[in-house]
Amino acid sequence: PRRKPPPIIRSMSIPQTTPQQARERQRQGALLIDIREPHERASGQAEGALAIARAELEADPGRHLPDTDAEVLLICQAGKRSLAAAEALHAAGYRNVASVEGGTTRWAADGLPLVRPQLEPDEADFLERYSRHLRLPEVGAEGQRRLEDSRVLVVGAGGLGSPAAFYLAAAGVGHLRLVDDDVVDRSNLQRQILHVEDTIGVPKVESARQRLSALNPRVEIEAVRERVSSANVEALLEGVDVVLDGSDNFPLRYLLNDACVKLGKPLVYGAVQRFVGQAGVFDAGRARGQCPCYRCLFPEPPPPEFAPNCAEAGVFGVLPGIVGLLQATEAIKLLLGLGEPLAGRLLQFDALAMRFREVKLAPDPDCPVCAPGRPFPGYIDYARFCGTGI
Repeated sequence: PRRKPPPIIRSMSIPQTTPQQARERQRQGALLIDIREPHERASGQAEGALAIARAELEADPGRHLPDTDAEVLLICQAGKRSLAAAEALHAAGYRNVASVEGGTTRWAADGLPLVRPQLEPDEADFLERYSRHLRLPEVGAEGQRRLEDSRVLVVGAGGLGSPAAFYLAAAGVGHLRLVDDDVVDRSNLQRQILHVEDTIGVPKVESARQRLSALNPRVEIEAVRERVSSANVEALLEGVDVVLDGSDNFPLRYLLNDACVKLGKPLVYGAVQRFVGQAGVFDAGRARGQCPCYRCLFPEPPPPEFAPNCAEAGVFGVLPGIVGLLQATEAIKLLLGLGEPLAGRLLQFDALAMRFREVKLAPDPDCPVCAPGRPFPGYIDYARFCGTGI
């Protein structure tokens, strides 16, 4: 049988001290350094500790600690990072360095004094509100600022747009442009969670603006009560980074697709019917010949009798929430450049079977809209194309 590798034994050269002992040594002149990131320190740090992020300290210890013989105590959140940083300092020639066991968590549990850094109100709000994002190395402060500088167009403030907009606002997307020309109806409340009983009869975009602003006042909500058409679609796409399609009819889906291909905008698609839904990303406008567009998936719309809307066929109430959250996830990934987007893939979900299925999509080399080198053919009469009166 294959032998197991020997266990990794951490170096024992770094002493560890309890918070109580660290507090006493601090009173006697030891230098206590909090190596956490700014967002971690916002909720409180050990009294008297210097704030120097670990990466900054390790990159140039001599600038912060010119005396290699000084007694240095490092503290983080739970004690692991400070121990690793202490080992790095020890390797750099510092012989009198220790780590505070249990970190700031144990410091607070032991009743030792904490202080909050003096921050501007806006910075304090940013660090506290997005603290869980900031802890993710893949997001961090830089990524969160990028989200705040981003603009997303959400077409439809109904079943898909409601959960998508909620999570885009919660995540800190700085500007949401919501477009819908409908008003809230009681039948919407079963699935359109942006709206409540008190907003029945109110324009959906206004109801949405109220709820989203209450959730995150840092986000600018642009409520546009209009019907999207060939005449205004390009103005609505102006300046946005991602388009999220929460529509419920084929003419609008084709229109949004064509405009996104022409203007080079990624389109996050979603659709639901009864107990099944699907989501995908169509990014042919930025990657012609590499990513498909909506027309590559549906060159021709299905006959209206085979594609009833929710009002006609019904919809399982939680289903739009699931698909809308998938759309919000894809939009945030696109804005941050994270992971693998659903470009070239259609994700299908069956709520009754609780099963996901993925279908690979290839760009159509003969697509009338996104084929490489093909000029934009112009907008068409999408209602007539789809055989509807919408």
